[in-house]
Amino acid sequence: MKVDSTITLVNGAKMPRLGLGVYQIPNGLATYQAVIWAFKAGYRHVDTAAFYRNESSVGKAVRESEIPREDIWVTTKLWPTDQLNPEKAFQTSLDNLGLDYFDLYLVHFPVPGLVTKTWKAMEAIYNSGRTKAIGISNFSVKQMEDVLKIASIPPTVNQVRCSPYNFDKNLYDFCKENNIAFEAYSPLTQGRRLNDPVLAEIAKKHKKSTAQILIGWALQKDMIVIPKSEQKNRIIENADVFDFELSDNDIKVLDSLSV
Repeated sequence: MKVDSTITLVNGAKMPRLGLGVYQIPNGLATYQAVIWAFKAGYRHVDTAAFYRNESSVGKAVRESEIPREDIWVTTKLWPTDQLNPEKAFQTSLDNLGLDYFDLYLVHFPVPGLVTKTWKAMEAIYNSGRTKAIGISNFSVKQMEDVLKIASIPPTVNQVRCSPYNFDKNLYDFCKENNIAFEAYSPLTQGRRLNDPVLAEIAKKHKKSTAQILIGWALQKDMIVIPKSEQKNRIIENADVFDFELSDNDIKVLDSLSV
């Protein structure tokens, strides 16, 4: 596996396993520069959302990079208050990014009473050819079951908050059983657990940072993972995770951290 390695989604699209998350990075130079640094470090996947209010800077970086558009994976998301008119929200995001298509469009959060109606609107967007794949984010097993009951086109991805400290194995197993790729956001615990002595001990053994161990754990579990950073050195470090392998015991210890 390497920085631009992909996972094949259920519809055949090839999605890079490692991406840059840009949540809470200010629109403008900060987001633009972070994406450019990521591309130079080998990333080919960037994850934004309408709610992040930085789609325009992500799009500018994608357009101004020297990388062919077809080699970059761009994800954005449909916010709950926009689910009464997903088509309008989709077009607004497309305009904000200044792109002809997305690679992945996600329902950012399920809205009670709108789950199945929203999914049908997502299918119409997918059938229009303006996104390579559609998926969901922050959906429970029950909410995924509701979608699958009515779906003509099943979700390709479920993006959820995930690290060894909040690993929902039942959700993970359900996704695997239903060929829904499992994508981890906040894999670095937003920095809250990076000084955990148990994690530090594993990192010391592999001569890696604790952040690199958390990313490696997600990748070895066949997840897609999108660590967020706006610092150049961290962006580069977070991609330097393909030259070591966690042992079965390491994985067991990390799995035991879930609370």
